[in-house]
Amino acid sequence: MVKLNKIYTRTGDSGSSGLVDGSRLPKHDARFAAIGAVDEANCAIGMALVVLTGTEPGSELQRVQNDLFDLGADLATPGDDFTPSDMVLRMVPAQTEWLEAAIDAINEWLDPLTSFILPGGSEGAARVHVARAAVRRSEREMAALAHEVPVNPAALSYINRLSDYLFVLARALNDGGKDDVLWVPGGNR
Repeated sequence: MVKLNKIYTRTGDSGSSGLVDGSRLPKHDARFAAIGAVDEANCAIGMALVVLTGTEPGSELQRVQNDLFDLGADLATPGDDFTPSDMVLRMVPAQTEWLEAAIDAINEWLDPLTSFILPGGSEGAARVHVARAAVRRSEREMAALAHEVPVNPAALSYINRLSDYLFVLARALNDGGKDDVLWVPGGNR
């Protein structure tokens, strides 16, 4: 259990921040860009939960929020050993497998896509689309980090699959796709 008695420490006033192993990096480092993007995605999911709490999708999104905190901890732990332990929190394939099962369950009853869709429709779907876009940015930041240092492959799989999950969830919230807003290519020429 984490216990924080004091929120400010002044240790970051110099423009650096600490990692799980005690090392420090500049706050503009690619690792912190990835961690920050994941945090922003989690906040966007929190905005979706404002209208979805108490529903089955809301329960699933609460699980996702917890997984995103795990992902942030994983990203804040440098190194190339991605084995989880009691002392080291790492993403594991089972978290991505849960997303895949959830995607498959939603897809079973969605209307087939006949066009690209625009982000929108119901308020819940629109909020989930905002979260999906934030997750995509997280994925880009994590891919940039992985170009520089080792990143847990399970973390990369999870963030990629999460945007897929949010896409199908938004469609489900649009009455199974019936209320999706369809793109009309060149419709305003």
